[in-house]
Amino acid sequence: MDDLFDRVDPERAWAAVVAGLALVATVGSLLFPERVYDEFIWRYYWGPVAADGKGAECAVRAGGETEFYYSQQACSQASGVAAEPGYTVVSTVSYAVLLVLLLAGVYFLIERLEIEATVAKLYALFPWVLFGGALRTVEDASVALLAATGDPALPFPWTAAIISPFIYVTVFALAVVAIVASVWLERSGRIERWERPFGATGAALFGIALLALAYLSVTTDAVGFNPTVLLVVLAGASAATALAWYATERYWPEVNLGTGVAGTLVVWGHSIDGFANVISLDWADEFGLAHRYDPKHVVNSGIQDVTRSVQPESVSDAIGVTWPFIPVKVVAAVLVLWLFNDEILEESPRYAVLMLLAVLAVGLGPGTRDVLRATFGI
Repeated sequence: MDDLFDRVDPERAWAAVVAGLALVATVGSLLFPERVYDEFIWRYYWGPVAADGKGAECAVRAGGETEFYYSQQACSQASGVAAEPGYTVVSTVSYAVLLVLLLAGVYFLIERLEIEATVAKLYALFPWVLFGGALRTVEDASVALLAATGDPALPFPWTAAIISPFIYVTVFALAVVAIVASVWLERSGRIERWERPFGATGAALFGIALLALAYLSVTTDAVGFNPTVLLVVLAGASAATALAWYATERYWPEVNLGTGVAGTLVVWGHSIDGFANVISLDWADEFGLAHRYDPKHVVNSGIQDVTRSVQPESVSDAIGVTWPFIPVKVVAAVLVLWLFNDEILEESPRYAVLMLLAVLAVGLGPGTRDVLRATFGI
């Protein structure tokens, strides 16, 4: 058995898994369209994306046709396979698997390119995570424009490319092109370090997404602007990160031995997610937000349910039920950094850096989207 595993090429095994999943989904959908496509693929993946892209409360599929409904009452009365915008346990787990597969693909790419991996590379990857969150917010703005005027900024199905899970593939493809081009520039002697153009490309794309949101804010009534939210989230996340750094350096310095200062990016990214959720879910009225938001992730709603069950009602009315999300996110990020000690980073630096990127992405990506949605009133 050990000899068998030694003979397996990990890169070919990864390609076989990706191709196998695609083949099973395709063949299953052709042979059993109702059971495989309608009740699984469509219900958990394409249906929520289609409903989101159309700005509908739900999408219902019956007899091979899809109908969109724009009220909860209409959704409850419709018959067929129903899907609502947002995430379920099945889709959340599936997207996590997709993220792992994409990271594995990146790992094999950087091995082929023989790219040296250090924790400092997170600085170049950081703007790409911001770009992913901002790009998703552009789609949210397009849906808001559709609801207000009947004319979206980006028509469906093109918006599907920037809705989960397809946005992962979109950002991944752009990043692959950028990193290959940047490495080529370095090795051809045109630049000294590939990280600079790669990081600059991510920052430029992030800037373009922000400019698109700003343009819609100025030219339409569907998108507003509330800078207070952005300032408070940035200040709160930065304060929480500074506190976490001070506490770990003073009382638990082993946490930062492997990642050093670069690890604060991970804590900051998850703090952004925590503060953005608390403000948008519990303090919408106090901050004058244009909309009241509901949790789309099972973790958020789970924390709300647990807090509501153990916290006195008077306290919940005063401070809300989402506040534990902030310490949970910060503590979780610190515990993850503790796992990335010198030994792991020395034995498998490429794997370690990719795992840190994944941890950063699952916090900062949604956090960027949430704070921009609240800031632009989407």
